[in-house]
Amino acid sequence: MPKTPASEPNEYTVDELARVAGATVRNIRAYQDRELLAPPTKRGRVAVYDDTHVARLTLINHLLARGYTLANIQDLIQAIEEGHDLRSILGLESAIGSRWSHERAQTYTLAALAKMFGDVSPIRLAKALKLGLLERDGTRFVARSPAVVNAGAALVKEGVPPGDLLEAVRLSRPHFEQVAKALVDLVVRRLDRYEQDALPPPADVPALVDAIWRLRPLAMVLVESEMNRALEEASEGYLADRVSAILDKRLDRATATGARRTRRKRSG
Repeated sequence: MPKTPASEPNEYTVDELARVAGATVRNIRAYQDRELLAPPTKRGRVAVYDDTHVARLTLINHLLARGYTLANIQDLIQAIEEGHDLRSILGLESAIGSRWSHERAQTYTLAALAKMFGDVSPIRLAKALKLGLLERDGTRFVARSPAVVNAGAALVKEGVPPGDLLEAVRLSRPHFEQVAKALVDLVVRRLDRYEQDALPPPADVPALVDAIWRLRPLAMVLVESEMNRALEEASEGYLADRVSAILDKRLDRATATGARRTRRKRSG
């Protein structure tokens, strides 16, 4: 029973509310049970809803579409009722949880992967899927980081076996995860001054969001710098060991040759 005059608020039965808000009657009841939705006004035996219920259902649908659970939404709504601005809360969530890479996912056919890597046996494909390098999408495969796939293909072209590449990723993954956790902790440490299960005061949120966005690229610079240093040390260590082995082999040969010459002189 929506009302047409602009001066009067719209009113809805539960069925009308479900239709207008794109929800189901069952969900509306469930949201009320969880106190996500205010109870309707009772007029006799009829439950009457208004535009505040439409707005709340629209918000719930929006947050569900963004991947929030009903428990998350309940916390957000409680924060809003305590004076927080939803945009600030979502801004904080975005600053902390947004992807660190701006790569666009790319889809590959099995034939395309075979052309890039030569051998895409079921075993190796299963390993790539388990490592998250690829995700199955019907008969195709999606790479969240095409740059990694392209780098792997380039290494295979240079003679590196695909199986060795996958094993290198598997072995290094836990170490990268430790580094990532340390850096994320570094970025979001500003939240440590607040209670573990509470949002920062509304006045603090905008400055926190700005600070976290500024710290994110600095953390990436640190990762790149440390990775370059580690690669240089590993390369130098390998080169030193290899050169040392070659020199030792030459020295052994020279020693053996000298010994033979000495024996000849003595026998002569």
